[in-house]
Amino acid sequence: MKTIPNLLLLVVITFVLGSDALAQTTTSAYDSALAKQVGADDYGMRNYVFCILKTGPKDSEIKGKAKRDDIFAGHMANMNRLAAEGKLALAGPFGANDRQYRGIFIFAVTTVEEAQKLVDTDPVIKSGMMVAELTPWYGSAATMLVNENHKKIWKKTF
Repeated sequence: MKTIPNLLLLVVITFVLGSDALAQTTTSAYDSALAKQVGADDYGMRNYVFCILKTGPKDSEIKGKAKRDDIFAGHMANMNRLAAEGKLALAGPFGANDRQYRGIFIFAVTTVEEAQKLVDTDPVIKSGMMVAELTPWYGSAATMLVNENHKKIWKKTF
């Protein structure tokens, strides 16, 4: 009968030692302060809302270079404001394409409703020049560092 407790003890020891081998470990480069700053979870990720800007229904109705330039100047100012507030993590235009895609935003918010409120402040959306498609996205929290680092490499303004 002594062999059953010994066998049980052996099984328990094997399970405990084996589970340590399966446990997840922290990477050696982990920076807890930086992870907290960018809102990272344990995988270095966070929730965002991804936005595709597409040509809108009124784009062709907006005539005149001065009018279009004025709308785009407001668009750029709005993006800069949202980036400064920490709500716009990343933005940029697409090259020529046949899908009517104009650009992207990655908003540092967790719901489509929050992102919609931000999109609605943009002159290109208000004018109907563009429309926005919004989708929840789970991506690297390091995306939050783009704006800070972009300032260090940005030489000319638009």
